[in-house]
Amino acid sequence: MSEHHPDTRDDLDESKFVTFDGSPFQLYQPYPPAGDQPTAITTLVEGVEDGLSFQTLLGVTGSGKTFTMANAIAQLGRPAIVFAPNKTLAAQLYSEFREFFPRNAVEYFVSYYDYYQPEAYVPQRDLFIEKDSSINEHIEQMRLSATKSLMERRDVVIVATVSAIYGIGNPSEYHQMILTLRMGDKIGQREVIARLIAMQYTRNEQDFQRGTFRVRGDTIDIFPAEHAEMAVRVELFDDEVDSLQLFDPLTGRVRQKIPRFTVYPSSHYVTPRETVMRAVETIKEELRERLEFFHRDGKLVEAQRLEQRTRFDLEMLQELGFCKGIENYSRHFSGAAPGEPPPTLVDYLPSDALMLLDESHVLIGQLNGMYNGDRARKENLVDYGFRLPSALDNRPLKFPEFERKMRQVVFVSATPADYEQRVSGQTAEQVVRPTGLVDPAIEVRPASTQVDDVLSEITERVKAGERVLITVLTKRMAEQLTEFLADHGVKVRYLHSDIDTVERVEIIRDLRLGTFDVLVGINLLREGLDIPEVSLVAILDADKEGFLRAERSLIQTIGRAARNVNGKAILYADRITDSMRRAIDETERRRAKQIAFNEQMGITPRGVVKRIKDIIDGVYNADEARAELKEAQQRAKFEDMSEKQIAKEIKRLEKQMADYAKNLEFEKAAQTRDQLALLRERVFGANVGDHVSGVE
Repeated sequence: MSEHHPDTRDDLDESKFVTFDGSPFQLYQPYPPAGDQPTAITTLVEGVEDGLSFQTLLGVTGSGKTFTMANAIAQLGRPAIVFAPNKTLAAQLYSEFREFFPRNAVEYFVSYYDYYQPEAYVPQRDLFIEKDSSINEHIEQMRLSATKSLMERRDVVIVATVSAIYGIGNPSEYHQMILTLRMGDKIGQREVIARLIAMQYTRNEQDFQRGTFRVRGDTIDIFPAEHAEMAVRVELFDDEVDSLQLFDPLTGRVRQKIPRFTVYPSSHYVTPRETVMRAVETIKEELRERLEFFHRDGKLVEAQRLEQRTRFDLEMLQELGFCKGIENYSRHFSGAAPGEPPPTLVDYLPSDALMLLDESHVLIGQLNGMYNGDRARKENLVDYGFRLPSALDNRPLKFPEFERKMRQVVFVSATPADYEQRVSGQTAEQVVRPTGLVDPAIEVRPASTQVDDVLSEITERVKAGERVLITVLTKRMAEQLTEFLADHGVKVRYLHSDIDTVERVEIIRDLRLGTFDVLVGINLLREGLDIPEVSLVAILDADKEGFLRAERSLIQTIGRAARNVNGKAILYADRITDSMRRAIDETERRRAKQIAFNEQMGITPRGVVKRIKDIIDGVYNADEARAELKEAQQRAKFEDMSEKQIAKEIKRLEKQMADYAKNLEFEKAAQTRDQLALLRERVFGANVGDHVSGVE
């Protein structure tokens, strides 16, 4: 069996697949690179091959940066990790990379908490808050799948958020625990079971689910923790592996026979027994020292609290090999010295991996800030006897530590910040868009008459059937302006920070559909606001210095009108600040370059035609209209759900699916699985299948 992706669609045009010498990637290229893309790709590839540690891809909005990244990864043929600043953008990138690499392992590594309340202590009110979280099973499975792919193959692209710099289990110990079964291997049933239990799999004869196994005579069925829809059946005969089969855990249908299978641990925190026992001893040692310290200072309450909590954890570790909050003892398990960085996903990457930091101007700030916030909370827990001091070492990486672990890096941003500019060996510019669209023309007008002027501009745009974005500085100003425009008969909405993601998507869709024509907001730099119908961006009070009127913010905001042929930006200001001058100069420079390129190549700019349905995941095909309608109703139901409700609904459907399968109603079970796929698509921006890698 060749490498296969369960949703590798057979309708993909074979002629569109591109491969490169010595690269395991198969790039699906629906169109060849255009505009500035070919030079940007060549520059980046040559830069990496020349050994440059840092490069920047300066790509304007709408220039196809993801396509450039995919091409560079495919040509270099190395494993890659792409960082995104938040889950929304990560899901978007994940679904795009899956389209470019349908036959390679594209993985998703984000925080698996749908809801997370870290443990904390508020000394002023003597209030201890227990850690409370709901783990998203599905994301946990995808995280396990990501580390598995890194260990098994080279054609891997991982899309990750900052979650990747938080501690996870030690790669070498995780590696030691792997169980590989081959046909003809000499291994007894008892040994297989013992190995599975050590890997934190549980035996469950009734409810067969992820991370469990069941035994029937000489047959052991294992449901690997990193798979969503595939299990493996091991048949033993006389202490020898007789056959291995992949089967569907829902219907029981055998998919295929395989010569070998590797079972990976069901958690990143599994540890060999001897390591656990060694850790127990060092934890006892640390506990003794800490208790002496508290007694010396007369802190008896803290001493008693710490002893009770730690002894309970120690007992769990001795009996089961893990306990609740095991990550707080991670230093004892890895044998690291106090203050050493914890093992993270970055440690699982091979040394020649590529790192791409998307929207790097936001990401670098995030990577910088993670450690400090975490530290402040943990110090309280340690000082008041809720945790041992070693808990301080279960933390995200500090920025200098992350820098030391960086592989060859490409920063990707339309507005690189100081850090990128300082360390980059070279910058690949991607200023020309494949569609020929140019950056908007910029006008500066006096701020004294801004409101009346905006109103007359809006009237013109609405007549032409176009939309307008207006950005202001305060909530009060936004509310007053919205009211003023509404009184003058303008169809207007106000986008404020209290609106959740789903509602924001709906507002954007309504703006595109023309339900209203003008959107007023304070921070329009949020993702998802690249709307082709917008032909005017108005920036009120552009001369008030501040982070929303800094050079980078201005360039990003102006770029919101760059997807329309008639794009224009008006800055209302009574004086031109340095930030404005730099933003205007940079936009003019890009615009001149784009216009020159269009004239040279004879390109007429054409607007982006983006089907409105595309913004909400979905496909349209006239033949499937009826099924589509039913699906759309189903999807609309899901659209209105919060993350918590979605997690509940997924659990309910999974249970329903299992019940149908138990009663042998496989048709109904399959229908429920389709509904589940829809829900997951709603959360991840792509239906997430298994990466099943078989062996020739």
